[in-house]
Amino acid sequence: MPIKRIIVACGSGVATSNVAAEKLRELLRERGVNAEVRAIDIKSLESEAKVADLLVSITPYAARDRELPIPTLNGIPLLTGVGVKALIDQIVAMANKK
Repeated sequence: MPIKRIIVACGSGVATSNVAAEKLRELLRERGVNAEVRAIDIKSLESEAKVADLLVSITPYAARDRELPIPTLNGIPLLTGVGVKALIDQIVAMANKK
């Protein structure tokens, strides 16, 4: 399934997820991927996952112990820069999947 809506979750949905979401938007735009990227808090995760195609989790506990209907990727590279190319390559491949 192509990726059209991505949620980026952190503990509060204020600082960290917004920084990561903005970086993700920028990197996807550079790669020609038109996807909606939203920052959320983990309390909203289950309801937001119902309308999203991918979760990029900044906190390790955001997806732990939860059955989510969407794939989950580790978003820490968006903050550290370490492994960010591999993460973006993976998301781009998912976004372009027919």
